[in-house]
Amino acid sequence: MSTLLYRLGRLSFRRRRHFVFAWVVILAACAFAALSAPAAEDDGFSIPGTESQKAFDLLDERFPGGNSEGADARVVFAAPDGQRITARDHRLAVTEVVDDIAAGPQVKEVPSPFAPETVSKDGTTAYTTITYDATSDKLTEATREALLDAVQDGRDAGLTVEAGGSAVDGGPEFGGITELIGIGVAAVVLFITFRTFVAAGLPLVTALMGLGAGICLIIAAGVATTTITLALMLGLAVGIDYALFIVSRYRTERAEGQSAEEAAGRAMGTAGSAVVFAGATVVIALAGLSVAGVPLLTDMGLAAAGTVVIAVLVALTLLPALLGFFPRAVLPRTDRAARKRASGTKEPAGSRWARFVVRRPLAVLLLSVAGLGIVAVPALDLQLALPGDESLPTSTTQRRAYDTLADGFGPGFNGPLTIVIDARGADDAKAAADRARKILDTTDGVAEVSPAMFNKAEDTAVLAAVPGTGPTATETKDLVETIRAEADTLEADTGASMVVTGQTALNIDVSNKVTAALLPYLAVVVGLAVLLLMIVFRSVLVPLKAALGFLLSVAAAFGVIVAVFQWGWLAGLLGVAQTGPVMSMMPIFLIGVVFGLAMDYEVFLVTRIREAHVRGEGPAQAVVTGFRHSARVVVAAAVIMIAVFGGFIGLTDSLIKMLGLGLASAVLFDAFVVRMTLVPAALALLGHSAWWIPRWLDRVLPDLDIEGERLTHALETGSAPAASVPHQEESVNV
Repeated sequence: MSTLLYRLGRLSFRRRRHFVFAWVVILAACAFAALSAPAAEDDGFSIPGTESQKAFDLLDERFPGGNSEGADARVVFAAPDGQRITARDHRLAVTEVVDDIAAGPQVKEVPSPFAPETVSKDGTTAYTTITYDATSDKLTEATREALLDAVQDGRDAGLTVEAGGSAVDGGPEFGGITELIGIGVAAVVLFITFRTFVAAGLPLVTALMGLGAGICLIIAAGVATTTITLALMLGLAVGIDYALFIVSRYRTERAEGQSAEEAAGRAMGTAGSAVVFAGATVVIALAGLSVAGVPLLTDMGLAAAGTVVIAVLVALTLLPALLGFFPRAVLPRTDRAARKRASGTKEPAGSRWARFVVRRPLAVLLLSVAGLGIVAVPALDLQLALPGDESLPTSTTQRRAYDTLADGFGPGFNGPLTIVIDARGADDAKAAADRARKILDTTDGVAEVSPAMFNKAEDTAVLAAVPGTGPTATETKDLVETIRAEADTLEADTGASMVVTGQTALNIDVSNKVTAALLPYLAVVVGLAVLLLMIVFRSVLVPLKAALGFLLSVAAAFGVIVAVFQWGWLAGLLGVAQTGPVMSMMPIFLIGVVFGLAMDYEVFLVTRIREAHVRGEGPAQAVVTGFRHSARVVVAAAVIMIAVFGGFIGLTDSLIKMLGLGLASAVLFDAFVVRMTLVPAALALLGHSAWWIPRWLDRVLPDLDIEGERLTHALETGSAPAASVPHQEESVNV
């Protein structure tokens, strides 16, 4: 592979105008496809194979057209303290608001908020649920503004008026001022690392080029926009990092006296090979999200994986072409005057740190593991759920609507359970529904049960059971399991089956399914990645050490998430408005993404150590040599990733905020504690045995020459393609 990438690097450098033009055309084509593609359909959230989804499917079959596919908005009215919403003046104000909403565009139906079931028992609160004739993604801004203007009119009349629902929720957030700050930090880090504007700018240019093409392709493919955020986050981070490693290797080759074209080829043959395998581990981890069997996770994983693939292709083809335009401008000023560094140059901080670690490896190893273990302690209290509007900041009208309903109707009102009675096997459908209602009435934890509503065939009934606790409470989860267990009693008594669904039950099923998929997912992803790393490093222990280090990093990251989002530590500083259970999809997201990124640093760092080992250096000296060449760049890459991921903490979406904090902290632990500290200590302790591999396994595994050993030998013996001395590229920049 190194020879192939060496030739590709030189070809891209030499034919730079062709490669740059090709990528401009590709980006333009992707943009045109995205602009021409129809808007992605909102298929809703589904979880195949669960009882909740089966019940939803049964409702669609037995109540055709009963479930509106349009957006909805629940508008909540509350009277001032000590007053009733049904008082004459308040009733007139509410009616005026409802009439204004009904006159708005795209409105299908606005029921009266003064029906007995929509007014609280104490008479202080009422609500109405507006339905629209379009899905939330097709609502116009005029429709949303009409709704919010009517809500404001109600507030001006002296009432508390709030709104929630899909019609109020905005689209997915793709970034903000905090993300721009993250990109700015990345630019500063790149400049500090390379000390030239051109060298700092190339990784940003190539990352944005690849990211633009990737996002456009996602939109053109008709994938839901909810999948874009993860692709945006990862595409930007890995795009910058991959270019960073290649540019750094190019500068090293130039410092050793290579011509510009030859340096580009050698950088691609060595660092480019590492980029390919680092990208492969990320793609494996992201594509592996499909193991969970959750369509949303699958779409997000595949979309992000596609963006990473494009980032790798850009780094392998566009970057060497751009180096052809700026062969000298990317070099430090001192290197432009003299390619060889002075022999008395101070030893780099990376190699000094490596010497410190290899002199006392056991103490450093134990201290690193103990430190990560302490940070991971809060993870033992990890609680999972799919929070809704209660997790939003109190500054949002959706959160205030949620709280007002909970105050007026009880904490379980925001998460009612839908009970579906399939009475086709019963002798008397109505008797079966009555029996189900009696069972629910006597079940601990059920606050209220509605009368049964039958379909036209009168063979299926629907009841609503309101829990006495909130949607994400552990008691509500236990209640769902209790009702499902009682279905056997109903079937034995009447022959009818009973299933539980609704958003609350669906969220519980999602949490259970994702949790059950964690072990299979880990087995698939870690197994494939360990095999890949065995191919890269020709070792058994190094890949296993890499996997164990990853587990420590992700455990510490979960500790941070629990401490902030469950326990409330630093919650105000990070903009976390409400503490509570961790998003149920967070563990599998974090494990997948962090594993891929952790293997990135493992590949980039240990490849240099392995390269020194292959050339005959002893275990300790190989570690020092590897750190001399790669530590500074790995640190810069980690800081850039932390800045990019940290930028997403400023968004209001709780999953994205949580994912941003989790990824930023995981990269911090993995890069600085595991890869920069634990890894050299472990390699020093293992010595030569770190590179042990059974002969039969060495023969079976393909040898792809990641370190460029065969390439170096071919270049030294003259059997590789001869380096051509560039003519014009040296004069392009001064």
